[in-house]
Amino acid sequence: MTSSYSSSGAPGFSGPAKKQLGQHFLADRSYIDKIVLAVNPKDGDRLVEIGPGQGAITLPLLRRHPKLTVIEFDRDLVGPLAAAAEPLGEMTIIHRDVLQVDFTELAAGSPIRLVGNLPYNISSPILFHALDHAAVITDMHFMLQKEVVDRMAADPGSKVYGRLSVMLQAFCKVTSLFVVPPGAFRPPPKVDSAVVRLVPRDPAMVGILDRKRFAHVVKAAFGQRRKTLRNALQNVCTPEQFEAAGVRSDARAEQLDVAQFIALANVPYTDVDDAAQG
Repeated sequence: MTSSYSSSGAPGFSGPAKKQLGQHFLADRSYIDKIVLAVNPKDGDRLVEIGPGQGAITLPLLRRHPKLTVIEFDRDLVGPLAAAAEPLGEMTIIHRDVLQVDFTELAAGSPIRLVGNLPYNISSPILFHALDHAAVITDMHFMLQKEVVDRMAADPGSKVYGRLSVMLQAFCKVTSLFVVPPGAFRPPPKVDSAVVRLVPRDPAMVGILDRKRFAHVVKAAFGQRRKTLRNALQNVCTPEQFEAAGVRSDARAEQLDVAQFIALANVPYTDVDDAAQG
């Protein structure tokens, strides 16, 4: 999902939203202002916006912080974006699929802050892509489908607590900020949206010894969430590993908190376990 500047569109923009790109242009000024306030850019920040669309968030950010990098896939928006931004500040446009952008290379040793109104159809891949580069990211402010944000911030025991919750909360502090109704967009989506803040944890404090192993354990546990962990992880964890981690094998995945998943994944595993991960 991408964004527009105002209910009537910023000068120079034309054409309808592209359904194939998941475009719903943000148009309500009050929510635009709330997002900019949540980001609260400071001098020296390196802001990177994903999917600026027609500039709804971009242009107000440039008024507050006159230097910005944006990543836009839709070639029809690149020219109008550049023209709209020119009188406001310095904007660098990366015309590329965000999943092909190396945030670590982009940061070049100086941390970046990510902002974005993410397309519904690829929001989870973008989140996991950002996680891969969390070491160079100060924070992230994203607007996504509300049900996705609910899953991201869910507590253990919740019906929506799952793989996304554990993977994101292991590496970031996740805070749901506010809901954005369908009427704030043009055209209006069929669901509510929400804005979320993610602050990456200090890598030294995360405590995960093997990220691949951790991801494998979490994915397998929630892949069959109605089963006990003993059954869901029968090809991933041994009874001895459950015991060593202090995790009950008769529990279900949604009953474990993030620290317990980390403890289970950190228990040394055998060559057989390694082979099971593929």
